[in-house]
Amino acid sequence: MAEPEAAAEEVDALIDDLDYLPGHFHLEMQLNFEPRSPASLHARDLKLQRDGLRQELALTAATQRPAVRHLLGAFAFYLEELDEARESFLEVAREDPGNLNAWANLAHVYGRLGQKEEEEACAERLAGLMGLAGDRGAAGDPPLRAARCLAEQGYAHGFDVGCASPEERARVLEAGIELYDKALGHAQQIPEEEKRGWYFTMATLFIRLDDIFLELGSEEQKRLPAFNRTLALLRQVLKSSEPHHQALAWCYLGMLLERKDTFSITPMGVHDCGFSGTDPLDCFGKAIEIAKDQPPILNHLAKIFHFLGKQDMAIGTCNMALDTLRDPELNWQAYCTRAKIHVRAYLHDLERSKMGLGGMPDRNHLACAKADLEEVVKVCPGLKTYLNIGQQVWEWNERAAATAGEKGSPRSPHPRSTTTWAWTLCRSSWRWTRRR
Repeated sequence: MAEPEAAAEEVDALIDDLDYLPGHFHLEMQLNFEPRSPASLHARDLKLQRDGLRQELALTAATQRPAVRHLLGAFAFYLEELDEARESFLEVAREDPGNLNAWANLAHVYGRLGQKEEEEACAERLAGLMGLAGDRGAAGDPPLRAARCLAEQGYAHGFDVGCASPEERARVLEAGIELYDKALGHAQQIPEEEKRGWYFTMATLFIRLDDIFLELGSEEQKRLPAFNRTLALLRQVLKSSEPHHQALAWCYLGMLLERKDTFSITPMGVHDCGFSGTDPLDCFGKAIEIAKDQPPILNHLAKIFHFLGKQDMAIGTCNMALDTLRDPELNWQAYCTRAKIHVRAYLHDLERSKMGLGGMPDRNHLACAKADLEEVVKVCPGLKTYLNIGQQVWEWNERAAATAGEKGSPRSPHPRSTTTWAWTLCRSSWRWTRRR
């Protein structure tokens, strides 16, 4: 018994000496902890996040696809779809036999499946790749593999599930940024274009972190270093040859330049990076110009513009995507985003009407939303039930409003019925599009 215990202590000491540990199942993310929500809700969140990642895979650069597949495997693992999880990790290992996270994650899955021999084989392969098996020459280039391992782990922190508070989300994002910083410390041999992909993901993590700081009312001095660094990262991403990264970098730069007014004085990063005379609208325009013939990127931009409250710009971007590709089977996202924008516009006008700040909301918004979602129904038949419910509520609402007008007492539509119709469309379309 003494020999196994000594061997275990030796392994523990070796692990303590490492500045990184491959795999995703030990990371301090809520995904790896006991879920706080009921099992059904946690499973729903995992599936929605996984479906979003599958969409992300189509736009992701080849160098970052292993990071996406690792996450897909982790979500499948926690959904008890162990065969699918194994296949996700095996796919990475087949494409890149030197991928450290693939072998670490496979060992974890084989351990859950009770396949001890396969688990041990993966662990031995991992030790050899890390140069821990005694034959340093067989390890190839451990720093290069370590850099990619850490970057893939950092990427995962942008897709955590189950954070209960803004502070918790901030900690997860900060941990992801820290992993990317460690990856850059090992990245002397990483191609420049691959590093720009890392810079892009880091910038998105920093922007989300700044959103949380704004939500919490954090002081300027806490936000300023991250804000300046995000500008520097985006300046590097603008040199990328990937249209997706380049277009979104211009869009995010426009966001930050609009956000600079939230500081009492203009952050020095704006001047240091050469953006002093740059207009945010010009940034948005360059993003659209780069993406003009690529519907997936246009759809991503439209969602961002919608989130920023730039509804006219979002509608225009959706229209560009549909002018390029009108087939709902291939471009259903544009129809759904445009429908959400119309519903949001109707609800905004409805709230203003209820407060006496405007007239009756334009029902044409709902008609346009219905027309767009009917196109989606052609490829998502299950949405038809929700659409019919919404149509019945709308027709009832139209008759009620007309009756009220005939009696000489015009009034706004019944808020509860209209909101039910609008959000029935939004929720159902969102669920179906995330599943596809």
